[in-house]
Amino acid sequence: MSPTPLPPVSRVGILAKAQLRAAIPHLLELGEWLTARGVHPVYETATAELLAPAKDRLVQTKRALASEVDMALVLGGDGTLIGMADCIAEAGSGIPILGVNFGSLGFLTEVTLPELYRSLEHALNGRAYIEERMMLRTTTTNRGEVLTHSIALNDAVITKTARSRMIDLSVYVADEFVTRVRADGLIIATPTGSTAYNLSAGGPIVQPTVDAMIITPIAPHTLTNRPIVIPGNSTVRVQPTMDARDEIVFTLDGQSAFPVHPGDEISVSRAAKPLRLIHPTTRSYFEVLRTKLKWGER
Repeated sequence: MSPTPLPPVSRVGILAKAQLRAAIPHLLELGEWLTARGVHPVYETATAELLAPAKDRLVQTKRALASEVDMALVLGGDGTLIGMADCIAEAGSGIPILGVNFGSLGFLTEVTLPELYRSLEHALNGRAYIEERMMLRTTTTNRGEVLTHSIALNDAVITKTARSRMIDLSVYVADEFVTRVRADGLIIATPTGSTAYNLSAGGPIVQPTVDAMIITPIAPHTLTNRPIVIPGNSTVRVQPTMDARDEIVFTLDGQSAFPVHPGDEISVSRAAKPLRLIHPTTRSYFEVLRTKLKWGER
């Protein structure tokens, strides 16, 4: 992998985790640091509310930020970055993201606070790597009518509610019937999402450079229903079999959810554009895995 320079950056969007007061001094310093280098900081609305008012501060909503800056700087954890990534994908802008973790090392927000300014300088000077991560495009239809369109970075999950019994899901890859799963639900994950809910449900870890999707049943009634890894250009279709007692919800990245009704069909395929993730450190994917999963520790 060789460094991929960013196009000239004149505006950097800054987004912090909601109510992350520990970020306040860093938000102020970042604004000054960027301004001194001729780069305009643009704060996300809720992030700007953490700071004292300033009449010359540029502020935009998260959705507007996704379209109106040259790169995004996210302060928080993986969930904060995923929310911004989904907004960028919906906007179709393809701007890259640099994630800075407040706390332990993240799978996506892998830059630590001591690495912040060095990493940002590498990104602005074209000495950073840009990784492309597959995203998912999901569509829910009912009798040919499109009900929802959404994009997800980690996973699309069809699951029962807390009050519901096990659910029945017929799974197709393209037009070929694969299996009927009786379970608490089903996860369709990207390689990036393989270390999220998929991992908790017993699915495999898949390196992000692998062009694949993972289908993982959640607590299946039949133990022979196992996770399946399929090509990344596949289309997965899921048809729930429901009656009045079933309560099913369709969740994207754990951040947005839609009720599923009788006759609905959920289709999941590769999104048109990948996430562009700025990778300014020399830390490898396997080093991140060892750190996060504490491999080799007693």
